Amino acid sequence: MVDDKNYHPADMNGDGKVSDDERQMYLEFRRKELEDQDAQRDAMRKMTWFSLWGMLFYPFGIFCTSLFGLDSAAKIIGDIAPTYFVAIAALVSAFFGANAYAGKK
Repeated sequence: MVDDKNYHPADMNGDGKVSDDERQMYLEFRRKELEDQDAQRDAMRKMTWFSLWGMLFYPFGIFCTSLFGLDSAAKIIGDIAPTYFVAIAALVSAFFGANAYAGKK
């Protein structure tokens, strides 16, 4: 059983003393953990913006194909639109939901 008043998370060997090596390992671990969290937030932000721009430019793509006289392409792209929007929304919501669930643990 660990003595709570002498416990420190950097004490790897459980001797009640934090050596310089243990302190360095602990600080390195915390630094990496913070960098990973920062990278995860950046990835979420990039994915969200990419999805948003894709959803905004999709109708523009349909308009452009119609404008250039590619009516069959405009129809095909238009027919795919509901699937595209649902897939992007599901992807973003699943990613954010998984991160929120993992963050609560």
